[in-house]
Amino acid sequence: MLKTLSAAVLGLMCGSAYAQSVDAPSLKAGDSWVYAETVETGPQGFSSKNTLMTVERVSSQTMLVSSKQDGSNQPPVESLTGLDWSRSRDINGKQQVVNRPLAFPLSEGKTWTVEYTELNPNRQHSSETIHNDYVVTGWENVEVPAGKFKALKIESEGQWSAMLVPVAVAGAQAVVTPGQVTTISNAQRVAARPASGRLYKAFWYVPEQKRFVKSVEEYYDNKGVRSQRFSEELKSSKLAG
Repeated sequence: MLKTLSAAVLGLMCGSAYAQSVDAPSLKAGDSWVYAETVETGPQGFSSKNTLMTVERVSSQTMLVSSKQDGSNQPPVESLTGLDWSRSRDINGKQQVVNRPLAFPLSEGKTWTVEYTELNPNRQHSSETIHNDYVVTGWENVEVPAGKFKALKIESEGQWSAMLVPVAVAGAQAVVTPGQVTTISNAQRVAARPASGRLYKAFWYVPEQKRFVKSVEEYYDNKGVRSQRFSEELKSSKLAG
């Protein structure tokens, strides 16, 4: 009976340890991670590489992170990110958060939203709105090349909506008559029209690693077909104490 009671108490202690909220990590210059990165485009496009990420500097609100292909002699790309690994960029002349995989403190059931509208993001869209709803779904076991971890999973369901720019479609038709062939050209203008698609993201955050050990980001077109998938899996890390 005593052994059974002790086991039950230990189980409750472990459960409560994983149920409590998780604070932001203490990131330090020199912290580094190597990820196996994979990019899938359409049904056939595929590329993979190992990427080394290193924290170069930490300030009160941001950190400077360098990124380069592991083992490469080329200089790294350096970029500013939030202390929660959020990414910002210029949206219509103003810096705005476009991706926030983590919102500390993290606790099961916590939610947050990232949304923005961008004018003329590319040649096909005159405007584009991105909406992502994030939720911390809970703790689960995950295995990556770096090992097995107990991770806090964050999922995001979202959508993109855009206004397509007007386009002119040109064509030609050959008309055959006795003794001659006549080519008739025609042009048709396709008016601006709306379009939309879906987004899905998932992140497995491990407090001891100060970052997620696995991530998946998927983008779907207006027919519900996946157009791109970006994934990362941790291979190794070197963290300051």
